[in-house]
Amino acid sequence: MSRAQAIERAQATIGDGSFQDRLARFVAIRSASRVLSAKPNLERFLVDELIPLFAAMGFTTRLLTHPDAPGPCLLAERFEGADLPTVLQYGHGDVVAGLDGWSEGLSPFELSERNGRWYGRGTADNKGQLNVNLTALEALLATRGKLGFNLKYLIEMGEESGSLGLREICRVHAAALAADVLIASDGPRLAGDKPTIFLGARGGVSFYIEIKARENYYHSGNWGGLLSNPGVELCHAIAALIGRKGEIKVAGLTPSAIPDNVRAHLSRLKVTPQPDDPAIEDWWGEPGLTAEEKVFAWSSFEIMEMACGNLAEPLYAIPPSARARLQLRFPLGVDVEAVVPAVRQALGDAGFGNVIVHEPHDAIFLATRLDPDHDWVRAVATSIERTVGHQPAILPSLGGSLPNDIFARDLGLPTVWVPHSYPGCAQHAPNEHLPIAIAEEGLRIMAGIYWDIGDGAS
Repeated sequence: MSRAQAIERAQATIGDGSFQDRLARFVAIRSASRVLSAKPNLERFLVDELIPLFAAMGFTTRLLTHPDAPGPCLLAERFEGADLPTVLQYGHGDVVAGLDGWSEGLSPFELSERNGRWYGRGTADNKGQLNVNLTALEALLATRGKLGFNLKYLIEMGEESGSLGLREICRVHAAALAADVLIASDGPRLAGDKPTIFLGARGGVSFYIEIKARENYYHSGNWGGLLSNPGVELCHAIAALIGRKGEIKVAGLTPSAIPDNVRAHLSRLKVTPQPDDPAIEDWWGEPGLTAEEKVFAWSSFEIMEMACGNLAEPLYAIPPSARARLQLRFPLGVDVEAVVPAVRQALGDAGFGNVIVHEPHDAIFLATRLDPDHDWVRAVATSIERTVGHQPAILPSLGGSLPNDIFARDLGLPTVWVPHSYPGCAQHAPNEHLPIAIAEEGLRIMAGIYWDIGDGAS
């Protein structure tokens, strides 16, 4: 019985096909939480696949529900001793819609292997990552006969719908979810060949801005030069918020500074696009920051969509209105409640009082960031180095947004994320995939982490 044997047993599931077989079953369940017709599949994924799996590992299970949540959450628990550390893990089994446009021979809800990758909806986000962790747990139990720690696993079925109801579920069941640390897997690594941990996530808020000049279209030959064009006005209004090179002009939408230890950790990293990724445009974004600081420790303010007139059926008329959806990703140090008021104030000061700034229209994720020098960060990083032979990348925050604030703020947990994907995985797009090499390395990493926690390495 040894750490090496547990790692070998987990890794062997790639060669014997059992990891792939389970992932194929996971992918085949069309658990798209934003697709109304798929709603029965949300509970089905938990009941048919996960509850029997956890039961076989000696866990008790129960479903937790809330009226706002698209589907139930599953809480699986294995208690081994009051004197042992307790780990809370999180994952989600819902996915985005299948979408058209997959390459020939590929289908969103049928697992396919091609060029060292598994293709299918959820392979990267998040069923493949969930399968890595569950398979590593099975390997640990088969090798050691016990975990050596207490484990609570919370699996959500509405993350792709903004985690509606999750906060309320966690508040109601806070006592049941009490733990010493959250260790979870979602999102991408820094790069495909770079094991990574991240300690939080940027927050995210989206809202519409709009100009409604009049009710009808008017012929541009008869009225051009006499009537204001809301499309032109909206473009100038956006330019008062975001500079020519992507710099944010609104006070309060960026942090006052980047902490020294965060900057120090980021200085050791390099964002390196892979062959299929776009090249980084260094001239874009906040001046004076490195690429790593821009995406992991600063704010980005983007136009997501714009609408003005009808491009599909041109009318040669001045449009009556124009609309854009803006999104702010932000780190710690930005007050999300002040974002919309600050935008309204900035537009008013710039002479655009006719711009309507709507309240946020979707779920708001708050920014979180665990201190990179925290004991749990050191423990997990040390375990990964022991397994792969080199230090992982340590990201103070993921560039994207996750419901991490529920665990960090509401439940008061240190949060360490160990992702098993990479930036080019095509999550939320056609041809989503998981490189088999990342899954294999992820199995080794997680089996090592679990073993070390059970050995008291934390």
